[in-house]
Amino acid sequence: MVEALYAAAGAAGYQIALSAVAASRSEQEAVETLLADRCEALILLSPHASAARLAEVAAQLPVVSVARRLRPLAEGVDVVRAADDEGARQAVDHLVALGHRDIVHIDGGRAPGAADRRRGYKSAMKHHGLTDHVRLVPGGLTEDHGAAAARTLLTDSSRPTAVLAFNDHCAIGVLDTFLRAQIPVPDEISVVGFDDSHLARLAHVQLTTVGQEARQLARRAVSRAVARLEGGATDDEREVVVTPHLVIRSTTRAPCRSSV
Repeated sequence: MVEALYAAAGAAGYQIALSAVAASRSEQEAVETLLADRCEALILLSPHASAARLAEVAAQLPVVSVARRLRPLAEGVDVVRAADDEGARQAVDHLVALGHRDIVHIDGGRAPGAADRRRGYKSAMKHHGLTDHVRLVPGGLTEDHGAAAARTLLTDSSRPTAVLAFNDHCAIGVLDTFLRAQIPVPDEISVVGFDDSHLARLAHVQLTTVGQEARQLARRAVSRAVARLEGGATDDEREVVVTPHLVIRSTTRAPCRSSV
């Protein structure tokens, strides 16, 4: 996403000033640094700040929130996001088409996009007549979260035949835990991630995942920021939703055992 933002901004005649969030550096610090540097607009990736706080910042300069739904929309803030619910539905549709019925979703908790992915999973399961098979396992953003969720599944007497993880990092934790427990993927259990990150494309991983169209999100985010700066923005375009797509690789296949 960051690489795509640099390319999109450069094509529009603007430069990117990057201010990162880290374990020792809060989102507020990252934003305040950019404000102090007198940036002309802010593009925030999956911001955790409240809608009220985002509106406060937007009163000073154009703000575009990427990859997070805001309900209601914060005053003056543009939103560019993937249709996370649709992505989760695509993943479930794929697994059901392969013959899976017992599909677990490792949840993202309060992370941006988690509620939509959770809703999409439940909606797709209901659509396929699998409401009784809906199951959410607490998870999160990281490999450690995925590993913890996988260990929970390994202790169950009725193990699912497929797992939809919150994101690719979470899915990698699941894969690692299953590997250590000698549970073959996808022969014994299928795993789907979300994001289509570089991890998913590694030769020894080849993770089936949902791609968020990062380049398109970046282009649309830069376009909204530039439109605000140059007076070409209209309020009916304040929320741009990009449809994701499923990328099928090597971690999904038809179940080798029946799922009832």
